[in-house]
Amino acid sequence: MDTDTAERFERAIRQDGRYPPAAYAFLHHGLERTIRTVHDEEEPDTPRHVSGQQLCEGLRLLALESWGSLAQAVLGNWNIRSTRDFGEMVFLLIKLGLMGKQDSDLIEDFDNVYNFHEAFGAYEIPLDNLDQQQ
Repeated sequence: MDTDTAERFERAIRQDGRYPPAAYAFLHHGLERTIRTVHDEEEPDTPRHVSGQQLCEGLRLLALESWGSLAQAVLGNWNIRSTRDFGEMVFLLIKLGLMGKQDSDLIEDFDNVYNFHEAFGAYEIPLDNLDQQQ
């Protein structure tokens, strides 16, 4: 991304104000990983599309790998409280011309892909070893 585009992007997300730049960095990282997972055999220059549901699942896995039991808290700190928020971010990037979409892609593709509490809140840290250490 050239400097002018990066500055335009940062101004636009700050003006939008719903999600911080760090949330978009996470989205970008998760999108790259999801594309590699879904299209692992394809040529790098071939356009590669993932659905809203595939992206949400990739972001869920990345959040759990990155933050474990704190995933929901980190995402919540960025105002991301449902999979729809991922869609809102993606569609802002589309509006800014920084991402493409197919005619069949809809913001509703991100609605209720999973429940955040079920996806992240049930994550437990095993405490079995604590009793043995005392």
